[in-house]
Amino acid sequence: MAFRDECGVFGICHQAEASRQTYLGLYALQHRGQEAAGICSGDGKGLHLHKAQGYVADVFTEAVLDALPGDAAIGHTRYSTTGGNVASAAHPFLIHGRFGQVALCHNGNLTNTEELRASLITDGHTFTSPSDSEVLLALINRAQADSLEDAVMMALRQAKGAFSLLILTDDALIAARDPHGFRPLAMGRMGGTHAFSSETCAFDLVGARYERDVEPGEMVVVSRKNGEIRSRFPLPKVQARPCVFEHIYFARPDSLVYGRSVMVARREMGRRLAMRHPVEADLIVPVPDSGVSAALGYSEYSGIPFDFGIIRNHYVGRTFIEPKQNIRSFGVKVKLNPVRHLLAGKRVVLVDDSIVRGTTSKKIVQMVREAGAKEVHMRIACPPTTHSCFYGIDTPKRQHLIASYMSLKEITEFVEADTLGYLDLMDLESCMGDDGPEHGKGFCYACFTGEYPVPPGE
Repeated sequence: MAFRDECGVFGICHQAEASRQTYLGLYALQHRGQEAAGICSGDGKGLHLHKAQGYVADVFTEAVLDALPGDAAIGHTRYSTTGGNVASAAHPFLIHGRFGQVALCHNGNLTNTEELRASLITDGHTFTSPSDSEVLLALINRAQADSLEDAVMMALRQAKGAFSLLILTDDALIAARDPHGFRPLAMGRMGGTHAFSSETCAFDLVGARYERDVEPGEMVVVSRKNGEIRSRFPLPKVQARPCVFEHIYFARPDSLVYGRSVMVARREMGRRLAMRHPVEADLIVPVPDSGVSAALGYSEYSGIPFDFGIIRNHYVGRTFIEPKQNIRSFGVKVKLNPVRHLLAGKRVVLVDDSIVRGTTSKKIVQMVREAGAKEVHMRIACPPTTHSCFYGIDTPKRQHLIASYMSLKEITEFVEADTLGYLDLMDLESCMGDDGPEHGKGFCYACFTGEYPVPPGE
């Protein structure tokens, strides 16, 4: 099992057929969540919403997009980190309250959700889903403020944890990011059109140019009437801690995240792996797809040839029917298949982004051995994952993370590799440019160190 993808958000303002542009943006962000998708558009006469479980291409048809008119829209593609995989938890959420119609979509996790929910229920609010994103909307609606902007700021001051969110009203498109900047949110532009996205690969698809990130703790307000853009900083300034796993695993390699190339960072991680953990071998093989860039870096530094010795089936859905008879490692085999003539008789270095429970890694090693590999050496492009994430990534509980209770030698034996090497934390920091005077302070490394910038809730 690998870490599960998070969520992706996309928004656009002052663009004809905004819902179709948002559909394309979500298509580019599909890797961030495959459980549900939704778009809310605005045409000056009101907000229009459609959301459902499923892939972006399945949720939105021509007829559905025709029913989402207007020059502004926000959208979301979801993997559940809170609320479970249920239709009621799909984004965006839309309410008609004190400030008229307000729609919101959110990437991240609040750490004080239950405390806020209990307070809102006491005040008489009724929830339709277990999502923390609906809690944010309820806080906005409850705020004793004279304007929506002030209400949003009051709500954000009560929220703890991770949030990169987009809000759409009849008057504005609002983007905001938590003060630690745990989750990414980029700004782009094409002419008079403003766009926001979890990753810049979505800008490439719709023809927008990346300008900058929404800063940690910043709220950007785009007027739907005149296109005026305002920046406000309603939250206390703290040390930013963006999630380093965006560059290790989550983001597409063709994206800029936090203004840094994902591909460049991953290749450097592979080079550092080769420096720290050299081995005599015949072939470098990535575990597709997230191990590819690091494997290229390992190959470049070591001089060992790179090849795709494992092929991924990209057309496997979220679920599949298993055969009634027992087939060993079926779940891995349906997604990954070895190229036997490349592996047979070879000393193989397998490069992957991470080891979580260890069971999938073990099955991949077994598969490569069964394909005829003489030796299998595993190289992991991040440090040992010892702690759970509480900021928008679906990770197992700590007791299920293999590196939290096994030594390196024990993990090596468990996955049945000849050798195993992890990227050193200091090397990871260097790959991310986080090795200056404020050494190790630029990113969140809590999943490796247990040092949480915001204390986890229950």
